[in-house]
Amino acid sequence: MSADASRALKVITGSSRFGTTAEKSTVAQAAKVLVEAWPLSTTGREDICRVYTAADAPDFELRITWRLADGLPTGAPAPKFTVLKMGEETLAAADMAYVQFACRSDRFAGSTTAAHIVIGAERWGTPKEPEGDVEALKDAYVTVAHSFSLAMAEELRCEKNGGLPARPVLDPA
Repeated sequence: MSADASRALKVITGSSRFGTTAEKSTVAQAAKVLVEAWPLSTTGREDICRVYTAADAPDFELRITWRLADGLPTGAPAPKFTVLKMGEETLAAADMAYVQFACRSDRFAGSTTAAHIVIGAERWGTPKEPEGDVEALKDAYVTVAHSFSLAMAEELRCEKNGGLPARPVLDPA
């Protein structure tokens, strides 16, 4: 996770101390499973990891996920999302964000098409109305989703990192 994403986690959770699900909950492990799932799109989301606040902080669970999409995004997103100019599609809300990017890589044996990968960062558990600066929360969720998207693109050896910039783009489309 990038330093920007670490700071974003503090915006999201209000804490600077975290725990994760397990040692094997890594981008590398998720990339391995993603490559094995290719070329079939996934119907649900698969975990990369889950991030929890430290034991002495209020309960909070952030779920970082991946899925394989059928292709380019179609249709309009739900009204709660702001569309950002990054990857094939980036959607931000005050409690979640998704980054979709195209990956051409030698890891996808015999493929002539790109894999369309969606990385999500979302608050899990009982839905609650977001508290605080909604725009700052949107930026924070996108920053975390971008960090994991870039890490996944690098792990998969995607051409040009799947078209993702080195830093998140937070400008609306």
